Amino acid sequence: MGICDNRTVIVTGAARGLGRAYALAFAAEGANVVVNDIGTSLGGEGRDTSAADGAVAEIVAAGGKAIANYEDITDWDAAKRIVDAAIAEFGDLHVVVNNAGIVRDRMFVSATLEEWDATMHVHLRGHFCISRHAVDHWRAKQKAGANPDARIINTTSGAGLQGSIAQAAYSTAKGGIASLTLVQAAELGRYGITANALAPSARTRMTEQAFADKMSTQESAFDVMDPANIAPTVVWLGSSASAHVTGCVFELEGGKIMIEDGWREGPFTDRGERWDPADVGAAVDALLAERIAPRKVWGT
Repeated sequence: MGICDNRTVIVTGAARGLGRAYALAFAAEGANVVVNDIGTSLGGEGRDTSAADGAVAEIVAAGGKAIANYEDITDWDAAKRIVDAAIAEFGDLHVVVNNAGIVRDRMFVSATLEEWDATMHVHLRGHFCISRHAVDHWRAKQKAGANPDARIINTTSGAGLQGSIAQAAYSTAKGGIASLTLVQAAELGRYGITANALAPSARTRMTEQAFADKMSTQESAFDVMDPANIAPTVVWLGSSASAHVTGCVFELEGGKIMIEDGWREGPFTDRGERWDPADVGAAVDALLAERIAPRKVWGT
């Protein structure tokens, strides 16, 4: 018996890297898995269905249950077809893991509108479309008297939480996903839906390019950057056992599980009356001296 027996999971971008690790791990714990991947390049170009087919074949060969899906998560109607396919094949849907993404690294002064829009389109619109259709299904179940016991698992990034040099668009999109997760958690709990987000650190096509030294194969017995290290927490979040956990952002790396503390009110001063502009500078300097130093932007 696995912790996700008979639960149906959609994993986007599931043909490679982290998504593939999640799909395999969910299947190993008894879940029915929809392996969604259109097979694009790292920058979002091209199409290739063979990668998704390969992940499905591996799951089935190990005795698991999975189907491949090649729909585009950024297309409103196609995203509904992904949800519909999961329900038609397996009878229900319980978990959406929003993992698919692209990256267009560029210093801000050189960034183009096309690169910016493409990054927002895949990350933000992609997270929205499929989750929105899944929520429609779960709300209908809840209104009919059933308990959806449903999960949305989003993917943010260290870049989204603290910024990253040469990744203005990517960092902005991932920061938006973290905020989206908080709103989803606050709004959807009444329907039996939780929402959490991941900031995973592992070896993927994306990180091998940006952080080559850190992502190199480890010489020790434990490969800290193996994507499979991230999967156990994701599978648990997709299980019934995680029903009490929502609105969290998890940073995951190797054997480390960390919950982000989020934006909090810091030191403040209150004059009790309107400030004179000339006096603001000294007040701000005093507050800066009191605050906890923020984490550095990646690459600085």
